[in-house]
Amino acid sequence: MKKLMTTLALGLTLALGAAHAADDKKAPTAQQSKMTVCNKEAGDRKGDERKKFMSECLSAEHAEAADKRTAQQERMKQCNQDAKDKKGEERKKFMSSCLSGKPAEPAADDKKTAQQERMKQCNLDAKDKKGDERKKFMSECLKSK
Repeated sequence: MKKLMTTLALGLTLALGAAHAADDKKAPTAQQSKMTVCNKEAGDRKGDERKKFMSECLSAEHAEAADKRTAQQERMKQCNQDAKDKKGEERKKFMSSCLSGKPAEPAADDKKTAQQERMKQCNLDAKDKKGDERKKFMSECLKSK
């Protein structure tokens, strides 16, 4: 009975190990796939001839892949060109809006609320007033417009 239990435990361990090993196999990467294709094409070549062929084969496919830019990469290239003269926070905001495809928001200084516009006009109108007179005028001016 002891031999049977030991054999079963050993068999179960081996079976689980083999199943786990099968799960670890992953799909080949792009580089591995290129290498496989180039190896097949290289055929019977040997030495320096094979080395040269493999180098050209792998770099040629790499160049083709580099030419196939995604839409996002093209957008990034265009946005970078458009943002040459911008720096810091301004560049960051511009790039964010450019890459998202949304129109750029006007700078905070350019975007004035109605209240800010009223304040500006009332300040201009009250420039010759001082103290309590100015305070009273500003209060009425801001309420009336």
